Amino acid sequence: MNTRLLRVAALVLAVIVALGAMYGGRFLAWRNSREGQSTAHLSTRQQKVLYYYDAMNPQHHYDRPGKAPDGMDLVPQYADDNATGDSTTRSSAQSATPGGRKILYWYDPMHPAYRSDKPGIAPDCGMQFVPKYADEETSMANMPAGTVSISPEKQQLIGVRTATVEKQQLERTVRTTAQLAANETKIAHIHVKVSGWIDTIYVDYVGQLVTKGQPLFTLYSPDLVATQEEYLIAKRGEKYLGGAPFKEVSDGANSLLKASRDRLKLWDISDEQIKKLDETGEVSKTLTFYSPITGFVTDRKAFPQTSVTPDTELYTVSDLSTIWANADIYEYEVPYVQVGQRAEMQLSYYPGKTWSGRVNYIYPTVDPQSRTVKVRIDFPNPNFELKPQMFADVQLKINYGDKLVVPKEAVLDSGTEQIVFVTRQDGMFEPRRVTLGAHMDDRVVVLSGLKRGETIVTSGNFLIDSESRLKSAMAGMH
Repeated sequence: MNTRLLRVAALVLAVIVALGAMYGGRFLAWRNSREGQSTAHLSTRQQKVLYYYDAMNPQHHYDRPGKAPDGMDLVPQYADDNATGDSTTRSSAQSATPGGRKILYWYDPMHPAYRSDKPGIAPDCGMQFVPKYADEETSMANMPAGTVSISPEKQQLIGVRTATVEKQQLERTVRTTAQLAANETKIAHIHVKVSGWIDTIYVDYVGQLVTKGQPLFTLYSPDLVATQEEYLIAKRGEKYLGGAPFKEVSDGANSLLKASRDRLKLWDISDEQIKKLDETGEVSKTLTFYSPITGFVTDRKAFPQTSVTPDTELYTVSDLSTIWANADIYEYEVPYVQVGQRAEMQLSYYPGKTWSGRVNYIYPTVDPQSRTVKVRIDFPNPNFELKPQMFADVQLKINYGDKLVVPKEAVLDSGTEQIVFVTRQDGMFEPRRVTLGAHMDDRVVVLSGLKRGETIVTSGNFLIDSESRLKSAMAGMH
């Protein structure tokens, strides 16, 4: 019996020890916290509360604790905190910073016109006032209008990047399409200057290649026959009367022979044919007409036993040893194309082959539908591979020489002016008006406003421009 009681007592004691180990620490921690809260409460009760304010809108003050309109608890402002802040404010406002920089005033970063003689919180936006240092004012006084100073931290925040103004050898390629055409200065239109009938045809199909001096056809003309007879009569008269003792007679014979010869020449009778007429003394019933140039027959209206008149175009012969390519150039690219400029051409019909030519004419009109100008390029065509009406791809290389260039993103273009921000010492950025030239893929030529070696802003310039314009506007108000 005693043994059983002892066992029960030992078990109860073990349970008590376990509960004490488990909850004793929590009880001590709760007791200590209560004592700390009591001490803090006593300490807080000893401090004087001046007012209560909204933590989200510190300019709103209240004379008793409670809830702010936004639902947050009002925060007390103690007298000793205010005294400490006022002391710090007065000390900061009346002396220089630890780095030796003198503070002139504080201002609202969102509304720079709002100034204060001591640090604090802006009443309208709740942001901390920013100090304005005396050395900033001094350095800014010597800078052009609109110059702004931005700290390195703020530059990093807005992502400012810079680049150096350089001189580069610029070359641009204008790519366009062209249509081939025959060289109009090397086209011959074959007519006769007397009426008659075609007797024999030597060139009888379109596309035939003829050489200069090759016979084309023969023509019977009563007028040509009569003129030959007159020539032979005048020649005999000159033979007998050319040496007459009377000057009038000899001169008349010579003049008649010359007039007959000139009439034959005016009717396109060659010197060889006239020489043959002199040698044989016989009138030819028909006379042969020859090709004046080497080329291809592109039109034919001459057929045997056909009556012809001077207004009949019997043949058209085109010399295709050189060919024209009429390229379409957009009107804004025309100022960069010059006569004599080299050009290259490729055709899909001849892959891998390139022809080289030169610009020989720029047409004076603009196509109203496509807004393009025709540019004529002359290409040699010795093997007659290039044919009229073919389509081709043309490249014109424009060499601008050494020019000052900047990235396109560095230029703020408002339409009426172009602005670039130039970096100066101590984190200052100066707005600079520039005059722009030709635009490349990602670069632009600067004609004036910048110098080689200057550093400009290429990223973040929109934010810098906003601050610069704001500063200029506030300076104008003051």
